Amino acid sequence: MAQIFTVHPDNPQPRLLKQAAQLLDNGGLLAVPTDSSYAAIAHLDDREAAEGLRRLRGLDDRHHLTLLCRDLTEIAHFAKVDNRQYRLLKAATPGPWTFILEATKEVPRRVSHPSRRTIGIRVPSHPVTLSLLEQLGAPLLSTTLIPPNETDALNDAEEIQRLLGNHLAGIVDSGACSRTPTTVIDLVDETPVIVRLGAGDPATLGLA
Repeated sequence: MAQIFTVHPDNPQPRLLKQAAQLLDNGGLLAVPTDSSYAAIAHLDDREAAEGLRRLRGLDDRHHLTLLCRDLTEIAHFAKVDNRQYRLLKAATPGPWTFILEATKEVPRRVSHPSRRTIGIRVPSHPVTLSLLEQLGAPLLSTTLIPPNETDALNDAEEIQRLLGNHLAGIVDSGACSRTPTTVIDLVDETPVIVRLGAGDPATLGLA
């Protein structure tokens, strides 16, 4: 079963996050709280990571995985961002948004969409997730933690342990978070397209 790390939601203990990060370094998958719902995460440079996340969710390789980044500077390293896109990203991050953008060469092909060469990108605002990203000093590959054949995201560590504990190396528990996933916006074309309506209100970005 997955190892559970109980951390403070606002001031997570660095010692415990370091232990959780070690599981990622060893090729494991973690469940972590975000500002939308729990997410499953893995190292971007782990060759088995994308397949492991897709297997956990029951997804095929056409489903966008998401890079959790620390800030806009890190986003620009992994996604091609023009001035129009940058203004929208700056207004929305950090927060419960996922943006689909064209991937740079820094993103392994096994991770990006197979035909469009795109990737999901987001900067979460949850203190625990941000602290873990700072601990690692690199973005993490992620997907919303929704069990196969289900529609609702998981938000409770005990429930995650019961349903998916055999498939995870660890669970970072800082208490329940929202069950609402991020709002997903495709920014590849000139006109932004709302792919999924979630926790982020598009009206706050001037989008219908």
